Amino acid sequence: MLESLYKTLLAKVNEGNKCVMLTYLNSQSSKNGSISEKIILTEDEIEKKSLPLNDDVYEKICLSFNTGKPQTVNIEQNKTILIEPFLPKPRLIIFGGGHVSKPLSEFASRVGFSVTLVDDRPFFANTARFPEAERVICEAFEKSFDLINLRKSDFVVIVTRGHRYDDIVLREVLEHNLSYVGMIGSKRKVRGMKEELLNDGYSKEKLDSIVAPIGLDINSITPDEIGISIVAQLISYKNRVNVKESGEKFNFPEFDIEVAEKISEESSIPKALITILSSKGSVPRKAGAKMVAYYDGRTIGSIGGGCSEAEVITKARDLMQDKGFLIEHVDLTGEVAETEGMACGGTLEVLVEVF
Repeated sequence: MLESLYKTLLAKVNEGNKCVMLTYLNSQSSKNGSISEKIILTEDEIEKKSLPLNDDVYEKICLSFNTGKPQTVNIEQNKTILIEPFLPKPRLIIFGGGHVSKPLSEFASRVGFSVTLVDDRPFFANTARFPEAERVICEAFEKSFDLINLRKSDFVVIVTRGHRYDDIVLREVLEHNLSYVGMIGSKRKVRGMKEELLNDGYSKEKLDSIVAPIGLDINSITPDEIGISIVAQLISYKNRVNVKESGEKFNFPEFDIEVAEKISEESSIPKALITILSSKGSVPRKAGAKMVAYYDGRTIGSIGGGCSEAEVITKARDLMQDKGFLIEHVDLTGEVAETEGMACGGTLEVLVEVF
């Protein structure tokens, strides 16, 4: 069952893997057809070219990672591969639970980071103080790394209460290849720490990768202002790290965990997976956004709401009896945009899958 494939996808992404899903579409017309196969590939498998695919497909896979958008490639007459990128939710690990950490955790969570907070003091490391954090660890800093399992996609911010603890954390994180390592502190303090670490054998290249002093220079003073400056920098690195080689414009792909969980569940009621393939203009949801529609009228997630979504759901219900796929063009310009309360309209290409 293809439902089990989405369960595997969810597990791999939750483990911190970048993945693509390849969906093989056999077209019967320009708008509909059947689905012959779905395959999941992790970034490691893609780098090793573990699947015998032609170079055009691998180039499109790389483009999907670099843009965060689904891609398509024709492999034979009437046969197309849909390539969808799935990236793990960026995890921010904050070492230190003081005054700056609280707004930092709140703001980072709001813009899409999964926050883990680490401190060795129960008064500072608790869920009442950090309710938005997905995980709060109260443990000695040197012991906390056994509980975290740092991975390449992680962002680390070091804001402990003193030089000694900063040093403990920094020495450990420098042993890992991470997306971002930032540390709070004056230029003098940072320079002194780097000189000490350089003398202890850490490479200059590694030390130069540390972002310190941390945050964008907005003349921030209060903890809230400092938190905003750090989060703004995290956003910049999050989006930049995916395009530093290609220069392509990147949009972090929308990945609704609840939708993925529902599509991976077997159901006695027919259901459809609806995905935005591409978008132009001002639209509520971007390429990659998904929703699940059931034959009994229930829905999970959204591709934007309004009359346009309702029309797609109706088409999905019609398809549920036959299975296969359908591609719908959704126009949100002009009167449609006005009735749905949009300042200016756009268009969507939407894929409906039933399997």
